[in-house]
Amino acid sequence: MQDEQAAWREEQRHAVAVRAAALEADRAAEARKAGALLDDFVRRAAEAGLRPHPLVARSLDGRSTYKTHARGWYLKSDRSVAVGEDGDYLVLTVPPSLRARFTGADLSPSTARLIVGAGGGDGETIPLETLLERRLTAGDHWP
Repeated sequence: MQDEQAAWREEQRHAVAVRAAALEADRAAEARKAGALLDDFVRRAAEAGLRPHPLVARSLDGRSTYKTHARGWYLKSDRSVAVGEDGDYLVLTVPPSLRARFTGADLSPSTARLIVGAGGGDGETIPLETLLERRLTAGDHWP
């Protein structure tokens, strides 16, 4: 009986590991596709003469804004996500910081997803490709 339980547990561990590896592979493939979309956007923005702008980040609580060292294009009208001029996907929320008030907030690129807002819980999802096309179509006149 104990051998059967040990074999079953090992089988379950293996199944979990296989599912985790498949999920990781799917996420990596999604990130590559999204990265290609972002790179294409940067190229097309340059061709269209869209100028990158200094980006501003908002604190997690929404009370403060901070200058950043990044330049790029906002993708959503609420200015919560952007594409950096180097093709990085940037989520523009940062922890509140007194230091950032004076020196600017540091942004780290995030892994882009093909559906922006997926898993966010607020119900607002939109395909990345749609956001990029809207931004290109809007030209320099963006909220």
